[in-house]
Amino acid sequence: GLRCGQLRMSSEKFDTSCRRCSRLGDFLDQIKAQHPSYHCAPVPPFGDPNARFLLVGLAPGMHGANATGRPFTGDHAGILLYQTLYRFGFSSRPESVDSNDGLSLIDCRITNAVKCLPPANKPTGLETRTCNPFLASELRDLPQGAVILALGGLAHGAVLRALDLRASEYRFGHGAVFPLEGLTLIDSYHCSRYNTNTRRLTAEMFEAVFRQVRRCLAG
Repeated sequence: GLRCGQLRMSSEKFDTSCRRCSRLGDFLDQIKAQHPSYHCAPVPPFGDPNARFLLVGLAPGMHGANATGRPFTGDHAGILLYQTLYRFGFSSRPESVDSNDGLSLIDCRITNAVKCLPPANKPTGLETRTCNPFLASELRDLPQGAVILALGGLAHGAVLRALDLRASEYRFGHGAVFPLEGLTLIDSYHCSRYNTNTRRLTAEMFEAVFRQVRRCLAG
C-alpha cells in the first residue's frame, strides 16, 4: 500500500506469547497467581479484521481486558464505549460482558497501544515503544479511507509513532481531526471512569466524536 514507506520496517503481527517487557511479564505472572482465571497475557485486537474503523486505547485494565481477554470488556471504561459503538451501528450489542457473550463489531476493530496490563495503568515510554511495531502492523493492514480513533494522548502518540509522523505537527485535542495519507486520525478523551465521573468526557461529547467518525467514513 502507499503507506508502507512511512511505516517502520519492524512492524510485526500480534504475538500472544510476547514477553519482551520484563516488568510487564513479571506483573502479569503476579496477577495470574492472585487471579488464576484471568487472561493475564497480551490482549489481542478485537473485531472485524477488514474494518475501516480502528479504535486505539491505552492498555488493558486489570479487571477488564486483562481478565476477559477482550479490549474494554469487564470494566468501567467499556460501558460508555460499547453503548456508543452500538448507537452508531458499530456493535451488535450495547454491552460487552465477556469474550463469550456473542457480541460482534461491525466495520470496527478495537486495539490498545500497549497490549499488556501495566502496573498502575501506566506503561513506561520504553514499553510503549517496544509494543509499537504490533500497532504499526495493524495500521498497515487498514484499508484506504480508514478512520483511527485515538482514545487519549498516549494512544494518539503511539499512532503517530507507528506511522512515523512527528508528534509536534499533530497536537492531541479532544475532537481534533487529522487527515493523513489515506487515513484520518481523530482524537477523543479516554472513556475512563475518571474522565466520565468528572465529566471531562460526557456521553454527548463522545457521540459528537462518533458523528465525525461516521462523516469521515461516508467520505
